[in-house]
Amino acid sequence: MQTLNMLLETALDDSLVIAGRRFTSRLMTGTGKYRTFEEMRQSIAASECEIVTVAVRRVQTQAPGHEGLADALDWSKIWMLPNTAGCQTADEAIRVARLGREMAKLLGQEDNNFVKLEVIPDAKYLLPDPIGTLEAAEQLVKEGFAVLPYINADPILAKRLEEAGCATVMPLGSPIGSGQGIKNAANIQIIIENATIPVVVDAGIGTPSEAAQAMEMGADALLINTAIAQAANAPAMARAMHLAHQAGRLAYQSGRIPVKAYASASSPLTGTITS
Repeated sequence: MQTLNMLLETALDDSLVIAGRRFTSRLMTGTGKYRTFEEMRQSIAASECEIVTVAVRRVQTQAPGHEGLADALDWSKIWMLPNTAGCQTADEAIRVARLGREMAKLLGQEDNNFVKLEVIPDAKYLLPDPIGTLEAAEQLVKEGFAVLPYINADPILAKRLEEAGCATVMPLGSPIGSGQGIKNAANIQIIIENATIPVVVDAGIGTPSEAAQAMEMGADALLINTAIAQAANAPAMARAMHLAHQAGRLAYQSGRIPVKAYASASSPLTGTITS
């Protein structure tokens, strides 16, 4: 039993490294759509995540549900991931990213240069603009940001962003908040195979089984917001997502059996009674 525990601990003790910073959790969560700040705090604690996204523009404008958000969490324990949600152009996203970096400094994270880059002109499906995202990423990398771009599951764009110096790529599983699960599995698999930076599956995950599926595919991390925040019991769902992403990661590390078109007996056929 001691050997088994040691093997499991070794498998689970594989840190996520983004832009040289090490994290023990591979689950990121958001701060939007919760019914109350207390529910948000309980959910973040239950998820055991270390990275939490904050919509800079909505905090700056004190949008409904974001009043006092910056002071609602203990930023000495949680790494802030400012995001450029609500930006429709590259120029807007660049300006908001700069505000996000200053906001992180004001909250005590002096060395935080992370930004989740979102450039979304599409109001109906909230699909990211690939050209604007690449333009903004190139400029922000020049300014010293660790850029985590939210993108369609486009393997060519993912490689271009990696070559531009992005810290991760974040392909969507399906549209934001849709709960449709992993609809782009084939393309995400190609992105994972070709990337030398972390691949974070972001958007569309609705259930723990879908979270596990993404990790089993080899994703380095997940970002989940709506599926937790809008669940009937948000803290319980946060805990379920934590367990699911761990199970998926362990399954990926363990190496699944190959898929076959025919049956394979579980019991050996040698030494059986034949008469």
